[in-house]
Amino acid sequence: MIIYVVLGLLVVALLAAASSIRILKQYERGVVFRLGRVGEHERGPGLILVIPIVDHVHRVSLRIVTMPIQSQGIITKDNVSVDVSAVAYYRVKDTIRSVVAIENVAAAINQIAQTTLRAVVGRHTLDETLSETETINTNIREILDVQTEEWGIQVTTVELKDIQLPDTMKRAMARQAEAEREKRAKIIAAEGEALAAGELARASDVMMAHPLALQLRNLQTLVEISVDKNSTVVFPAPLMSTIQELGAFLARETTTVGGLPAPPSNGHVAPEATA
Repeated sequence: MIIYVVLGLLVVALLAAASSIRILKQYERGVVFRLGRVGEHERGPGLILVIPIVDHVHRVSLRIVTMPIQSQGIITKDNVSVDVSAVAYYRVKDTIRSVVAIENVAAAINQIAQTTLRAVVGRHTLDETLSETETINTNIREILDVQTEEWGIQVTTVELKDIQLPDTMKRAMARQAEAEREKRAKIIAAEGEALAAGELARASDVMMAHPLALQLRNLQTLVEISVDKNSTVVFPAPLMSTIQELGAFLARETTTVGGLPAPPSNGHVAPEATA
């Protein structure tokens, strides 16, 4: 009989010892409630001892939690309806406050994130929402961080994940982008024509100062025409006069060169003429 009593006591002692031991992982902390009152400090990580029935341990994870913010129908400042979804990252900064100050941290942050997203995006126009996402992300994070600080939560990052536009707005934006590309193409073409006109003006100034350059240009044009192997080439009247002037110029040069005295050769001096 005594043996059964001893065995019973050993079993009870083992069960009590097993229920008084808690092992917390590296990323976990324990908030211990003793008779319903929270302790002054968090416990863990590692092995901690508690009093069975008297103490209750609430485990809290310190890892960063990823929380998707479901798509919200939002009207922007310029009265455009868009669907915006986002994602938030938060972590527990004060384990005791995250357990005592609020019942369900994840649900509370999710609800307040949805309302904050709607409020912040509603203060911006559609163009600002599409182009200034970094500013919107920062504003949402700062607002959430202030509101969740008393819960012992730190919001580390908020990112807009997707922005869905109505089909009519997509078509309008496509037309606007196409018109913008056409405008840039026309501006570039106009700038090219302006540069070409300037170069042509400088070339005409050079040809006016040197008429022979204009004549050579006309002859080069004839060479380019002859490349096409045309059987008939029509010379405009100004070009014919230009060719005649060029022939007269060459004739004058030849006459001038022929009228000059011939230089002496072989070292002999021409005999002087007698009176």
